[in-house]
Amino acid sequence: MATPIKKTDSEEKMRHAGVREQTQCRFCRRGEKYVDYKDIDTLERLLTHRGKIYSRKRSGNCASCQRKVNVAIKRARYMALLPYTI
Repeated sequence: MATPIKKTDSEEKMRHAGVREQTQCRFCRRGEKYVDYKDIDTLERLLTHRGKIYSRKRSGNCASCQRKVNVAIKRARYMALLPYTI
């Protein structure tokens, strides 16, 4: 009969503290290699109501996708598809 694997105290504390496992960001899940600056619906979800770009931690993006998002938002602003401020 197999014995059950016991979790350590630190694993138990992390589970109860609200820390969850790292998941892939929305762009990695879709397999997108390029964040399109013309996709305004997606980019607007990554902005605050004041027009600021959400941080990586808040948006859930990985580092490489967050850099791509920043470039896409800045291009969309330059092309007047998104406002700089509201």
